[in-house]
Amino acid sequence: MFFTLLLFVCILIVILLLNSIKQIDEYQRGVLFKFGKFDKILQPGWRLVIPIISFVKKVDIRTKAVDVPEQDAISKDNVSIRINAVLYYKVFDAAKCILAVEDFRFAVSQLAQTTMRNVVGSVSLDELLSERDKISAEICTIIDKATDPWGIKVENVELKDIRLPEEMKRVIAKVAEAEREKQAVITKAAGEVEASKNLSAAANIMSSTPGALHLRTLSTINDVSSDASNTIIFAIPLEILEAFKGKDIGKVIKDITKQ
Repeated sequence: MFFTLLLFVCILIVILLLNSIKQIDEYQRGVLFKFGKFDKILQPGWRLVIPIISFVKKVDIRTKAVDVPEQDAISKDNVSIRINAVLYYKVFDAAKCILAVEDFRFAVSQLAQTTMRNVVGSVSLDELLSERDKISAEICTIIDKATDPWGIKVENVELKDIRLPEEMKRVIAKVAEAEREKQAVITKAAGEVEASKNLSAAANIMSSTPGALHLRTLSTINDVSSDASNTIIFAIPLEILEAFKGKDIGKVIKDITKQ
């Protein structure tokens, strides 16, 4: 009877001892409570925690990614959109994240959703589409400030997708098309201005150089005559007609014929 009792006590002690050994991994921190009160933070390794008297809560301190569910929001210019994001955070104070908030994972997720809707509602659609990085940084700053008392550091927030109504997509496409047409008209007008300047400069050079206009005319005729199907109507320059002023045309023709 005595040996049986002794064996039972030894087995009980071994069980209690094995149950008292807690392993804390390198990426974890242990929050130790004694008699229901916070005692200290346990570092990685094997730690002896007395059952019933003490209790340890393990906290993962690695960076976590939280997928913020798609949210319905209305921009500053009253455009209804759907937007989602991803949030990265890590615990820098294991005691605070256990003592200050009941479920810090759920709390961070809910805070990210409400903050994202509020920030999106304070900017216009154009700002949201063109300044996504700036808006993401603003959301990150607001969430990080709110979670600091919880012992949580928000490292980054990225807006993943912005969905617009089909009507708004068509409107944006029309605006883009009109902008391209405007740019095309401006480019064409600028080309015409440049071409007119070049033509004006060429005309000045030809007018100041004797024979330049005739050479240009002959060059043009040579280019056109390469195609046998073209009919060429040659216009006599006014300078040639000037030479016949005050003279008998018939006599001039006879003189040319004799030669």
